[in-house]
Amino acid sequence: MGKRRKVIIIGSAWPLRGGLSAFNERIAKQYLSYGDDVEIYTFSLQYPGILFPGKTQYSSEPAPKDLKIRVKINTINPLTWYKTGNEIRKKNPDLVIIKFWIPFVAPSLGKIARLIKKNGHSKIISIIDNIIPHEKRPGDKQLASYWVNSVDGFVTMSRAVLDDLNLFDKHKPKKYCPHPLYDHYGEITDKTEAKKALGLDTETNYMLFFGFIRDYKGLDILLQAMDDEYIKSNNIKLLVAGEFYTDSKPYFDLIEKHGLKDIVIMSNDFIPDSKVALYFNAADVVVQPYKDATQSGVTQIAYHFETPIITTNVGGLAEIVPDGEVGFVTAPDVTEIQNAIVKFYKEEKSLQFEENVRRLKTKYSWDNMLDVVDKVVAMTENR
Repeated sequence: MGKRRKVIIIGSAWPLRGGLSAFNERIAKQYLSYGDDVEIYTFSLQYPGILFPGKTQYSSEPAPKDLKIRVKINTINPLTWYKTGNEIRKKNPDLVIIKFWIPFVAPSLGKIARLIKKNGHSKIISIIDNIIPHEKRPGDKQLASYWVNSVDGFVTMSRAVLDDLNLFDKHKPKKYCPHPLYDHYGEITDKTEAKKALGLDTETNYMLFFGFIRDYKGLDILLQAMDDEYIKSNNIKLLVAGEFYTDSKPYFDLIEKHGLKDIVIMSNDFIPDSKVALYFNAADVVVQPYKDATQSGVTQIAYHFETPIITTNVGGLAEIVPDGEVGFVTAPDVTEIQNAIVKFYKEEKSLQFEENVRRLKTKYSWDNMLDVVDKVVAMTENR
């Protein structure tokens, strides 16, 4: 297949780590598979240290193969915004995709987008995680407005964000497309072998809470839900795999208060890409007790590994987790989550839910995401 288009993706990528980088690198590979000429422009500095709650922003993994990644943008140095925007403008790409997730990046990415648009050719589409952030700060609304006015159209990964966008702009093209599968973390393997590789007891049942720990993700609710006689007496443990992006003390205090030391395993370093498969293959079920959300890449990792999900009815999470089919959807409430966990194990739902995940996950393809982007581009041309 010959080259179709010049595509530039702007946002997080290697050497930065995390779900944003994973998304941008994966969508870049999908465009490459179509024969497109693809480059990623990423950050030399994404967050100043004072604003970054984790241990490091950088990956310990090798650079992804076959991707052209330009490390250029410093979010607090406007000189890099002008240099990057003008550089991309001169390359005259057919399509520019910019991932947006937090108002803090609106000035840098918005200025770059506005400079690119001066070539009169490039279509700039923003794939939006959130337009209204989970953790609100002064100026968010103004920064979000600046961003919305910087691009030609939008793809959201939850209907909730699609609705939020209408608060800022009712006229620009916008479409919903569910988050595609994160299918690049490895293969589905034997559960016992995965447990052995993680140093876990092979006879124990494990639930998984995965990803950066922030207050809105509700780990405190889940820890309280673990204080249940059925859970404690049926060889069920919770594996918490992810780095704290908030004060860890309240969570360890809950573990102490409810006597959970023997049934909660805290693995609180960043989980590198090469180890992600082990955690999902070892787990019976992924639990997402979020108090607030739009969509979650963790859900789409679980789908890839055909792992059932217990999630909450906030934001767009319930849109892709049919209740009683691939898992359970509850309120972000201790008793409801507790009841869902007990029901999952007592009624032995694992095999039924895994089979349903296997059938449903085909809906969440990267081809579908690229098709929706193309539809939004077509809508911009028809305006």
